[in-house]
Amino acid sequence: MHQQWEYKTLEPPKGLTKRETVDPTDELNRLGEEGWELTATISYDGGGTKLLLFKRPVTHE
Repeated sequence: MHQQWEYKTLEPPKGLTKRETVDPTDELNRLGEEGWELTATISYDGGGTKLLLFKRPVTHE
């Protein structure tokens, strides 16, 4: 059987002005503990990161 994956996206948290990104280290560490791996970032034309894309193997329990 081939490896199956599940995917998750996360929008980086914004600061008070809604323009700057707040450091997402705590959230990234939490997702890493749950088995999620950051695989890509999705940006928009105006600059900045719009979404973080994660994946992890599907477990059949």
